[in-house]
Amino acid sequence: MTDTDPEKIAGAHGPLEWRDGDMPYSPAFGDHFYCQTDGRLECGHVFLAGNGLPQRWQEQSDFLIGELGFGTGLNFAETWRQWKLNRRIGQQLHFMSFELYPMQRWEIDRALSHWTEIDAERQALTAAWPETPQGTVSLRLDDQTSLSVVCGRALEGVAAAEAGFDAWYLDGFAPSRNADMWCEDLMRLVCEKTKPNGTFATYAAAGFVRRNLIAAGFVVERRSGFAGKREMLCGIKS
Repeated sequence: MTDTDPEKIAGAHGPLEWRDGDMPYSPAFGDHFYCQTDGRLECGHVFLAGNGLPQRWQEQSDFLIGELGFGTGLNFAETWRQWKLNRRIGQQLHFMSFELYPMQRWEIDRALSHWTEIDAERQALTAAWPETPQGTVSLRLDDQTSLSVVCGRALEGVAAAEAGFDAWYLDGFAPSRNADMWCEDLMRLVCEKTKPNGTFATYAAAGFVRRNLIAAGFVVERRSGFAGKREMLCGIKS
């Protein structure tokens, strides 16, 4: 392995490790980037179903999803796949994610290559992904789908975003390892930027996360988690 091998080139997030069947792992946060059972199926159970998707897409012409933690882009790829199966002519989806340490193209490609179901989305995403992701990465991926990845601290990124989010995917690293992503100030901003009757969903079920979401203004519900995980949280801005 030479010094130019991509496995030895550290991105802004620091060096990734590839563990447990070639899954990306962050030594900095001590956590995998997605569920070890099946991250794609977890996305469907937690983030899509937890936000009432794809059913809610039938109710309006434009839909804005916010996400805390873009990571490998898995949630976006699976959401885009399901959006293409369910959208009507003229509808628009904007997916806006907030990511402190954006991955390199080869890292996204390697991580998403585990799922043949999202091959088309992976190839389109990595083809459009910039060599050096910074600022706001804005991609028009088809005539009904836009992706924005705001690089930097989520607190500043969400504060600067315009209000009007219909749904949120709260998908930072585990609360015990990345408490800043689940703090009360950030949850309050998320709620402020959400439309009335807008929703959130998260795999997290820690007590302080639930309390922060309630304090922010969400009505919070516990549901069964994915793959044997006892609980997850979802909710609505009343």
